[in-house]
Amino acid sequence: MNTHVNSTNQPLSIKEKIGYALGDGAANIAWRGVATFLLIFYTDVFGIAPAVVGVLMLVARSSDGLSDVFMGIVGDRTKSKYGKFRPWILWTAIPLGAILSLLFTTPDLGNEGKVVYAYTTYILFTLIYTANNIPYGALMAVMTGNDKERTSLGSYRMVGAFTGGMIVQGALLYLVATFGNVNPSIQLEQITADSYLVTVSAPNDVPNANIKTKNGIASFQWEDANFEDQSITPSKSFLMEADFEYTFSVTGEENLTQESFSIINQKKGYSTAIYVMSVFLTLFMFITFYTTKERIAPPKRQKTDLGTDFKDLLNNRPWFVLLFIGLLFNIYNSIKQGIVVIYFTHYLNDQLLAASYMIALTIASIGGAMITASLGKKFGKKKLFIYALLFSAIVNALLFFCGTTDIVAIFTLGIISEFASAIFPTLFFAMLGDVADYSEYTNGRRATGLVYSAGSFATKFGGGIAAAIIGFVLSAYHYDGLDHTTIEGAIPGIKMLMSWVPALIGVIAAGLMYLYPLNDKFLERINIELNKRRSLEENNSQTDVLEEVL
Repeated sequence: MNTHVNSTNQPLSIKEKIGYALGDGAANIAWRGVATFLLIFYTDVFGIAPAVVGVLMLVARSSDGLSDVFMGIVGDRTKSKYGKFRPWILWTAIPLGAILSLLFTTPDLGNEGKVVYAYTTYILFTLIYTANNIPYGALMAVMTGNDKERTSLGSYRMVGAFTGGMIVQGALLYLVATFGNVNPSIQLEQITADSYLVTVSAPNDVPNANIKTKNGIASFQWEDANFEDQSITPSKSFLMEADFEYTFSVTGEENLTQESFSIINQKKGYSTAIYVMSVFLTLFMFITFYTTKERIAPPKRQKTDLGTDFKDLLNNRPWFVLLFIGLLFNIYNSIKQGIVVIYFTHYLNDQLLAASYMIALTIASIGGAMITASLGKKFGKKKLFIYALLFSAIVNALLFFCGTTDIVAIFTLGIISEFASAIFPTLFFAMLGDVADYSEYTNGRRATGLVYSAGSFATKFGGGIAAAIIGFVLSAYHYDGLDHTTIEGAIPGIKMLMSWVPALIGVIAAGLMYLYPLNDKFLERINIELNKRRSLEENNSQTDVLEEVL
């Protein structure tokens, strides 16, 4: 076997695998940050109606499908000394961090201005994310020609992805609390064992203050009858004017002190926390660029022909199956992620507990990603996907039966479900590489970027549909994040979105996987044939060079 074949099939170094994984860690700081926090940021902090947010995300991500395909085409045709796909990771590192920061910035605008700003920044975010993530995903398929090594690389990638998600999901709410601290003045008067009068003020205006007890147990009611909202709720959001005193009746929690209360400037807290995350995102992208290498190239005699590339893609049955399965899985996963903070904030009355929950789920995800390669060898990618997603969906549906005090059960079910579902994205991106190999095997042509556009399209469009589903269901139950009188009536909808709604979608996705035609025996035959072709092509190339010299 010659040097060319060895270079495309040799094991990748741990350094290169970790370097590649950091790229998805960076991408998930952006993507999971948006998927988990943007909806509640728009509704509860920026003040946009949930139905408007749902339509915004659906429209933006639906139109983004064209940019995914376009970026796949551009990536396949990029020529630079760094390769086809690596340079895009370098070129988009800073713009992606910048647009993520703008996404969580809250300029002082009217209602229509807020919607225009949200549409503009969100669409720009999806476009820049596409320019970064399509080449990043395609890079995986050209780093090695060995499908087993590609699955291993996929495991590293998902560990990086889930770690990036854990950083943003686990740390963000704590950073919001830290950066959003307003140093308030708090006066506390105890009435009975579990009831108090609490008066608060701040030295500066706070446009979106939120007050609650740190344990999230007590209920708040305005003591001043002039305030329109006279409901009893676990927290209050309000405009806090400098040096003005605001008084609440607080009940339901004993042994409260001044230190028991949390008053946060949510706008400042979210914005500053995301700015910090954006710096890490950019740094990780630079590391990915400098530690990876492209080794697989299209056949040397392949001519650039966009029409033929599309024809090959439309005739690629495995690609179509993965496209729809990826779409459904991302709806499943994005509903679960998008509702978590709302579920813990308004059903369990403990927003910071959501951070602990998401950290626990991310650790479970890392475990699921790490075990995928060994399970894939035992069961095969196709069977493993079906078993894992069915199990995850059924366990997730059981969350519907958990009450507000069943914290251990909620964590246990969520961890088990997430461990199983983490196997899918690990397999998905490795399988897209297999699909690119299948295209080269059947057609003698390779359009890796175009094939990988399916992954990005499924992720973004699936997330858009999920956001729309969440927005429409919450609207059907009259949820308004700025009006706590609507929360209690929306609890059934919140529980549905946390449990059986995504589970139903997961079961459908698992069923569609039976249509996927690439089993392990077929893939082995493809790898053997492609290695023969590449070896022959390299030998012919060396012969041509020798003849020119002679």
